[in-house]
Amino acid sequence: MSIVTKTGDGGLTSLWSGERVRKDDPRVEAYGTIDELSSQLGLARHSVRLPATLAAIESIQRDLVRAGGELASRGKPFGVPLGEADVEAVTEATKALEAKVALTGFVLPGMTAGSAALDVARAVSRRAERRVLSLAREVEVSGSLRVWLNRLSDWLFMLARAEEAAEGKLTFAPRFGSGEEKGEAPP
Repeated sequence: MSIVTKTGDGGLTSLWSGERVRKDDPRVEAYGTIDELSSQLGLARHSVRLPATLAAIESIQRDLVRAGGELASRGKPFGVPLGEADVEAVTEATKALEAKVALTGFVLPGMTAGSAALDVARAVSRRAERRVLSLAREVEVSGSLRVWLNRLSDWLFMLARAEEAAEGKLTFAPRFGSGEEKGEAPP
């Protein structure tokens, strides 16, 4: 069977649950952005250095498949939907990184190749969250999925900071009004 089906040539696509919808349907926008996020994380995995970050990326990608399956179906989700335990796991993983990486101000993102790729993934995760919230205005979307996406951007932020800290490249933005933004030494 070929991947070229020609069934989408007229601007429609099929959900996992069988219904045909427009390719710009809010549901398709939501799970399409989830797919984009997973692809960006696939790219990031080739730039990160920490084994723990690699393991986190794989875990996130597996959960993104579950999120996409939930969004790509009406009624019964395709696969196992995200739940409270998944939300708690993301929350705890973020807190563990916060305990290891001291943040003392606003961060300049992208100081390593790995952190830059993770920062792009974080931005895509925020867009995915916005797409899911737009969808939730029209249809019911699980609260666990919405909360998980919100927490995911925090975890991606901290994964990027851990990558920078491991290479001694965690960099903070100047504090406005301190003279630092003009190249002067801080008080």
